Amino acid sequence: MAVIDVDGVKREASLLLLEDADVGDYVIVHAGFAIHKIDEEAALETLKLLKEAAALVEKRGGEPN
Repeated sequence: MAVIDVDGVKREASLLLLEDADVGDYVIVHAGFAIHKIDEEAALETLKLLKEAAALVEKRGGEPN
């Protein structure tokens, strides 16, 4: 098990499906399991895009269209 941090929100995730995860690695988590390691550049770009998408949804009052 590992404690993961997503923009300051900490949760537990299983590392059962990854053999080589280490402290400081970026991983994709689905249903409580780390399923894939990704490089830092890709992780930071993805987090940036998710924040931008969330801001747009919030700006529209939570409506997708």
